[in-house]
Amino acid sequence: MRIGVDSSKFGVVRGRPAVAVLERAADRGLEGVYFRSVLELSPDLEPAEVKEVMRAAHDLGQRVEAGVGKVNPFATPETPEIRALGDGDYLRGMRRMIEVAASAGIRELWTATANYQFRLPDRYAYDRFRTDVGWDEQLAATERFLHKLAPVLRDLGVHLNIETHEEITTFELVRLVEAVGPDVVGITFDTANVLMRCEDPVAAVERAAPYIRATHIRDAALFFTPAGIARQLVPVGEGVLDWDRLLAPLAGHDLMLSVEGIVESTRGEMELQLYDPVWQEGHPDLTLAEAFEVVRLTTLYADRVSDGAAASREQLHRAVGEPESLAFIDRSAQHLRQILARTAGQEPTPDRSWTA
Repeated sequence: MRIGVDSSKFGVVRGRPAVAVLERAADRGLEGVYFRSVLELSPDLEPAEVKEVMRAAHDLGQRVEAGVGKVNPFATPETPEIRALGDGDYLRGMRRMIEVAASAGIRELWTATANYQFRLPDRYAYDRFRTDVGWDEQLAATERFLHKLAPVLRDLGVHLNIETHEEITTFELVRLVEAVGPDVVGITFDTANVLMRCEDPVAAVERAAPYIRATHIRDAALFFTPAGIARQLVPVGEGVLDWDRLLAPLAGHDLMLSVEGIVESTRGEMELQLYDPVWQEGHPDLTLAEAFEVVRLTTLYADRVSDGAAASREQLHRAVGEPESLAFIDRSAQHLRQILARTAGQEPTPDRSWTA
C-alpha cells in the first residue's frame, strides 16, 4: 500500500497548481495525492492539462486519485460549477469530468452523497435528517443517478468510489454498490467518519472491505457530551482506532492510504445525538453491539485523558495553524509506515518529511 495525502486538507499547498501539490507531497515522503476534484488538475477541464499533470506525477513517483461531483441529486445544487460544465446539465457535467479523468488514466474517482452543514444545529447538520426530503428518498434518487452514469463508467473502465461520509452508513453503501454493480461503483473508506453513524470501525471495514477501492485516513478522539458523543480528529495512532485490525481486511488491496488532515480550528468536531429518539429511529441498521463498541471506545479514551496519555477535548479545541496541520499529516504517515513495515516483517523506511 502507498501512503498519500488528501489535497483538500494539505494546507501548505491548498489552492496552488496540481504539480506543486505533487511536488510538496513527494518532498514530505508521501507517495500520492487524492485530489478532491478533477478540477484541481485543470480548472477548465482541459484534457491536455490533466495529462500533463499525470506525466509530472509519473516522474515524481506519485499516484493520483481524484474526485468528481456528488451523486445525490438533492445535494447537487451545492456544486453549481459541475452543472455549468454541462451547460446547465449536471449529468453531462459529471460525464465530462469522468471522461477527461479516464483519458488521463485516472480510473478511481471519489464521490459522496451529501455535505456536512457546519452552520446548522444538532442533527440538521446531516442531510440524513432533512425534513423536506427523507433519507430513503435521497438514497433511491442516488441509486437512480448512479444507474444513469453506469454505462459511461463501464465503457471507460472507471469506478466511482462513494465515501463513507458523515451522513451515510456502510450498510447503505454496500447496498448501493451491489444494486448498481461493483464493476462501476466502489467505496472510499473514511476511517473516522464511520463513527458518526455509530458504527464499530472494525465491523464497518470488514463489511465494506470487498468494495473498498480508496481511503481517507485519520484517527479520532471521542468524548461523552450531554447529547451523546463528540468526535474530534487526531493523527493516526493517537485516537481510538485499532489500526492493525482496521488495515487487516484490506491486505492485498491495491490501495493508497490517503491521510486526510485538518484545517478547521476545532478539528472537525461532530456529534452523535444518541439520546434523541429521532436520531435513533433514523438508524434502522444499527445494532446494540456496534453502538456499545463506540461507547466502549469513548470510555477507553476518557481513561487515557484522565491518565494524561491523550489530549482532552479542551486541548483539541485550540486553534489549528499550518504547522500543526502539517504535523498531523507527518505523524499519521509515519505511524502508517510503522504498521505496514511491521506487518511485512521489515524495518520502517526513514521519515523523509520536512518540518514546517
